[in-house]
Order: sequence, then C-alpha cells, then structure tokens
Amino acid sequence: MTQIIFLCVFAFLAGFIDSIVGGGGLIQLPALLVFLPSTPLTLIFGTNKLSSIAGTSAAVISYSKAVKFNLKISVTSAIFAFIFSFIGAKTVSVINPAIMRPIVLVLLVIVAIYTFFKKDFGSEHIPKTRGVEQVIYAALIGTSLGFYDGFLGPGTGSFLIFAFIGILGFDFLKASASAKIVNFCTNLAALIYFASTHNIIYQLALPMAICNIIGATVGARVAIVKGSAFIRVLFITVVSLLIIKLAYDISVECIS
Repeated sequence: MTQIIFLCVFAFLAGFIDSIVGGGGLIQLPALLVFLPSTPLTLIFGTNKLSSIAGTSAAVISYSKAVKFNLKISVTSAIFAFIFSFIGAKTVSVINPAIMRPIVLVLLVIVAIYTFFKKDFGSEHIPKTRGVEQVIYAALIGTSLGFYDGFLGPGTGSFLIFAFIGILGFDFLKASASAKIVNFCTNLAALIYFASTHNIIYQLALPMAICNIIGATVGARVAIVKGSAFIRVLFITVVSLLIIKLAYDISVECIS
C-alpha cells in the first residue's frame, strides 16, 4: 500500500510538470525503477506509458478549453509522430540508442543556452510560415521527433515545444498545448505495443493514471493562468535537469 501511495505522488508531480513543459518521465520513470527494482523493464515502461497517456489526455482537454489550437499543424505533426515512433522503436533492435545520447546532450545544451539568452523567445505568437509550407514543417517535426521518441525518448516534450516556437513561431503556451497532442500520439503508439504484449501492471498503472490526470489538469490550468513567461522559466529548468541526467547516464556508461 505504501508503495502505491508514493508512486501516485510521483505520478501527480509528473503529470503536473509534463503538462506544462514535458519532462514528466524525469519524475515518474525513476520512481518506478526505485520502487520496483526487480521488475522487468518492459513492465515498468508499459506501466509508465499508461499513466503518462492518461495525464497527457487530461492536459489536451484542459488546454482545448482555453487555448486556440492550430489543429492542422497539431494533427499533422501527431499523425507523422505516431507512425515514426513505431519505426523508431523498431530501430532500437538494430542500432544501440546509447550512441545518440552525446548528440542529444549537445542539442539540449544548445536549446537551454539559446532559450536563456534570447529573452523574447516564445513570448509572442507570431507564425513564421503559412499554408502548405506550415504543414510541411509540421510533418517534419512530427517525423523527426516521433522517431526520436520511439528510438530514445528523453526530452521529446521539450524538443517539441522548442520546435513549435523556433520553427513555426508559436508562443510558449500554444507550443506547450500543441506538443501535448503530439505526445499523446507517440505515447499511444508505445502503449499499443505494451498492452498487446501484456507489459502493463494495471493494479499500479490505473491509480497512477488517476493521479497523473489530476496533476496534468492542475498543471495545464497553472500554465494557462501564468502564461508564456512562467512556462519559459520552467522549460529552462526542466531542460537543465535533462542535461544533468543525460550527462550522468553517459558518465556511468563510460565508467562501466
């Protein structure tokens, strides 16, 4: 019982953070690994995905009530992300994803530095492209980050937000809202696999999902009230934590 309570607390925190800037996996997945040390990784990943997609769904619903989505962009990115997350997951069996970690670390550092020093980044919603060009860029974002999410995963939500702002000209609030739709589809692709292979611990995943939903709903409402300036600060914080985690993982691999 104590185990479930702690996991639910972490699921709430993960839903809260993830609904605003992504990075919920930094909280929920390590918690599952700590509290279920002898559980096969496939069961942990499947349980994590069910809880995560529940929170992502709640965040999408909350954002949809207050933020005007560009459905053409969001759905295009989501469809391509769904398809290529499958391809990315299959690529893991051919290529070791560990070789990508140093590259991802460098990219995250660039994202953090750029966002920190460019004070107006994501402060206003000024679309940079329109029409067919906008759809093409949305497809490219979904393709590349969908593949990345299936292949490796850490920081996908943050990369999505950065891409929606840097490439399409969204502000932080609209970028965060749109990223949730894409995240939902990449999570769904993974969840279908885990559910079909019976790799979900439902007695843990379901109460965690409820808490993730509550956290995501609260987080989305905070983001809507606080706006882009608040999201920017939290974004830099989460990206910095991702950098520390990846640097630690790489150093452990090098030592071992």
